[in-house]
Formats: sequence, structure tokens, C-alpha cells
Amino acid sequence: MTAAELAERAFITRETLRNIERGVGSPRLDSVVAVLTALGIADRVVAASNPYESEAARARIDRMLAAGKKL
Repeated sequence: MTAAELAERAFITRETLRNIERGVGSPRLDSVVAVLTALGIADRVVAASNPYESEAARARIDRMLAAGKKL
């Protein structure tokens, strides 16, 4: 998929996509989500932000809870 096609599928301008790619400015969250959705990876990005999705994070949280620490 070309960048132009991705921008079209995400309903954003090519310039907005270019800025997201380059890390320029502060893109709106809905624009970033639209790009992730158009790429078919929005669900994976959301899952990756869940601390219980990572084995290492689960182990760290379990150790903290076992030690009586609050999250």
C-alpha cells in the first residue's frame, strides 16, 4: 500500500500522514488511530499497552502484589 492509499483509507491528508511518519508536531489521537486501523494493527497496539499482555509485565506486577505493594 502506498502512503497516498494509506492516507485515503485513514481519511486523513497525505500531509498529516507525513507528519505522523516523521514525528512532526502533535498529531490528533483520532488521526493516529485511523492510521493504525487502516493498517489493521489497532487491536495489537491496544493490546500491547495492556500491562497484563506482556509476560514480563505480568511477572513484575505479580511480584509487586505479592510484596504488598499497591499498583
